[in-house]
Amino acid sequence: MKILAVDIGTGTQDILLFDSSLDPENNFKLIAPSPTMIINHQIKEATKRGESLLLTGVTMGGGPSAWAAEAHLRAGLAIYATPDAARSFNDDLDAVKQMGIQILSEDEALRLPDSVRRLVLRDFDFQSIVNAFQPFGLTLDHLAAVAVAVFDHGNAPPHISDRQFRFDYLDERIRKLNRLSAFSYRAEHIPPIMTRLQAVVNSAQGFDCPLMVMDTAPAAVLGATIDPHVAARGRVMIANVGNFHTLAFRLGPKGIEGLFEHHTGLIDVYKLEKLLYALAEGTLRHEDVFDDHGHGALVYEPLPYHFGAEDFDVAVTGPRRSMYKGSASVQLSLRPYFPAPFGDMMITGCFGLLAAVADVMPELADPIRASLYRPGGGGVAPWDID
Repeated sequence: MKILAVDIGTGTQDILLFDSSLDPENNFKLIAPSPTMIINHQIKEATKRGESLLLTGVTMGGGPSAWAAEAHLRAGLAIYATPDAARSFNDDLDAVKQMGIQILSEDEALRLPDSVRRLVLRDFDFQSIVNAFQPFGLTLDHLAAVAVAVFDHGNAPPHISDRQFRFDYLDERIRKLNRLSAFSYRAEHIPPIMTRLQAVVNSAQGFDCPLMVMDTAPAAVLGATIDPHVAARGRVMIANVGNFHTLAFRLGPKGIEGLFEHHTGLIDVYKLEKLLYALAEGTLRHEDVFDDHGHGALVYEPLPYHFGAEDFDVAVTGPRRSMYKGSASVQLSLRPYFPAPFGDMMITGCFGLLAAVADVMPELADPIRASLYRPGGGGVAPWDID
C-alpha cells in the first residue's frame, strides 16, 4: 500500500512516499522549496524584468509570496488577481485592494494582454511531485490515499481577530474530539471556515484516491509522538517551533491537556521556557499569549505536569528548533529532546499525517500502524490510537 504525504510549510514542502512493504527508513522522500517560496522567486524575477503580473488559481499560504508582491507593487508594477488567488494575501478582498492589487473576474483576466506574466497560485501541485519522482523510475499510480498538511487561520469575519478565530476553532475541535487527529479531515468533511484546507482540495487533480488534509502543527506534534523516547512517556510536552508559529501541546493519558500558540518571531528561548512552565503548571492564561500578539492558550487538565522526573523535559521539533539547539552556551532550565522518528526530523509532519490517516481512514489503518508502531521502532502512545 502506498500513500503520498506532503507537509507544506513556509520554507519547505516535505514529501514522503510511504510504502507499507518497506521499512519506514527506506521510504522515498523529498525536501523541496515551499509553494510560497516558489511564488516568491517567480514574483522577484518578474520585478527584475519590469513585468506586470496576473495571479490566478486558488488560495494558498502567504508570507514570502506576499512580501514579494508588496515589493513588486512598490516598484510601480501592476499585479492583477482573481478573487480566489487574491485571498492568499487576505480573506478580506477590500484589504487586498488597499495593497494595490487589482481584483479581476476570470473573464476579465482572460482579456489581459500576453505581456502580463501569469502565475498560478496553489499549495499542492500533485503533477510537480509526479514529475520530480519520475526520473528515478517512481510512479504515483495506484495510491491508497494522499495526505496534505497546511496551516489555516480560517476565514474570520471582518470584526473578529484571525488569531482569536483560529484559537476558538482549536478549542472547538479539542472539545469535540480530544486527540491530535481532530485537526485532520477527509476532503468531503472540511469545515467551510477552513478556506486554505478547502483550497488544497480544489487544486488536487491527477489522482483517483481519497484525500486527507490536516493542520501542520498538530501533524508535526503527532509525528513526534512516534519517536520511541516520546511514545514511552505517559505524559509529555512537545513544542513545534515553526518558521512562523510555535505551538506546544501538553499530552497525557486522556489526550490533549493544554496548548499554546505564539508567533515564532515574537519569542526567544527564554520566553518559550516561561510559557512551557506556565503550561505545565496549568497557570497559563489565554490573554497571556493573546495580549502578547500570539494566538492564545488553553488548559484542560488542572493536574500539573512536573519537569525533571524523566530523562528529558520537553520534546522540540520544527524547522526553528535550533532556537533550543543554539542555546547550549546559555543557562536554561528545561532539558530538550529532539525527536527524529525513523531517523529524520524533516519528515516528522509526514509521519504525523500517516498516523492521522489511520484514524480518519480506518480502512487503511492496519498496514500504517504495523509500519509506524513496529516492534523496536516507534511506540504506541496513549494519545495515538484507540
